[in-house]
Amino acid sequence: MERGAWLKGYDMSIRCSVFIATSLDGYISRDDGSIDWLEKANTLIPQGEDCCYGEFMADVDVLVMGRNSFEMVLGFDAWFYGTTPVIVLSSRPLVVPDHLSEWVTTSSEQPQTLLKRLEKNGTRHAYIDGGVTIQRFLAADAIDRIIVTTIPVLLGSGRRLFGAMDRDIELQHISTKSYNFGFVQSTWDVIKPSR
Repeated sequence: MERGAWLKGYDMSIRCSVFIATSLDGYISRDDGSIDWLEKANTLIPQGEDCCYGEFMADVDVLVMGRNSFEMVLGFDAWFYGTTPVIVLSSRPLVVPDHLSEWVTTSSEQPQTLLKRLEKNGTRHAYIDGGVTIQRFLAADAIDRIIVTTIPVLLGSGRRLFGAMDRDIELQHISTKSYNFGFVQSTWDVIKPSR
């Protein structure tokens, strides 16, 4: 895929995308933050299949995630983001492990302030990750595209991808793809409110 294909049709200003998995009932983790259900589902994925994640990441200039998400991925066996710059949003001091300090920085900026800084530095595509962070960027009208992979499991409770909102956020369906191992991936563009 050529660079920029995920942003086809957009102007050259910075764009923010979400790429995330949820249970069928809309949870991204259990109440305690556990994603054991997702790890189990991932064992169903055939060798060499990544549900378009590699293509998506090839077009990402920076990943913005919340502190909870960062601390969770630190517990994984591998660092999934290679040399892609990662900004961890946190209002409290956060120690970045030495082996990641070349790529990981922290910030307490509000979404629009952070995006203005990134755009000034030439960033075109930001990947926004983590439930609270996604919700904050949505509330700031800063999300352009949402890619959700639905996993065939009902959790009944947990941490929701989308929390309470003070208004409707309208979406335009772009595509839906089903995988023979049960995952369903839908892509939506966020319709920005008129100013």
